[in-house]
Amino acid sequence: MDGQLAALQTRLQHQFANAGLLSRALTHRSFSSDHNERLEFLGDSVLNLAVSSLLYARLGTLAEGDLSRVRANLVKQETLHQLSVGLGLPDILKLGEGEMRSGGTKRPSILADALEAVIGAVYVDAGYGPAEALVHRLYKDVEMNPGMAAAAKDPKTELQEWLQGRKMKLPVYRVAATLGAAHKQTFDVECEIPELNTVERGIGASRRAGEQAAAAAMLLSLRSKGK
Repeated sequence: MDGQLAALQTRLQHQFANAGLLSRALTHRSFSSDHNERLEFLGDSVLNLAVSSLLYARLGTLAEGDLSRVRANLVKQETLHQLSVGLGLPDILKLGEGEMRSGGTKRPSILADALEAVIGAVYVDAGYGPAEALVHRLYKDVEMNPGMAAAAKDPKTELQEWLQGRKMKLPVYRVAATLGAAHKQTFDVECEIPELNTVERGIGASRRAGEQAAAAAMLLSLRSKGK
């Protein structure tokens, strides 16, 4: 594993001062209690900001709402899964036996989460600058064009735009419960809009899917109330 981690650091173009962070980023909760979910939480925010800066520079004439839709396409699970495979993460992930048997090394949600955790690990290890530089390298050859804004909005993006159009703060997402065995979990996620004192919930096979389901439930609730 040490050799694999060294090779990954070469591919990332970042040498960790604390190599334990990288090891944790590659550890699924089915393998150990010292897993990657907190690093994933950080990495998700770093990824969104770093991709936003790329879009701001590359698509200078695009309006805010369209930028949000392009970003949603770039940080979605499918894109992160492809980038993870390109980095060779499936061969290095540490998964529990049950998750391994059920094909966890090929599961897009696990690989996407691991990539976010790696980005979070770089952020903790060296700060925002190196983490942003990593994201920019990862997306160097990823297509970014205004036409991507025409893609159908996902519920999270649609809810975000609804709130921004009313000068309200972004929703808060929280994992309320994790259900099922480690190799076949579902995530019960809350979506809260504090300014409206409103909370809705959604369930999905990954944290992202749960957030999308919760956002969809919130949109349905808002529309039913004539908001």
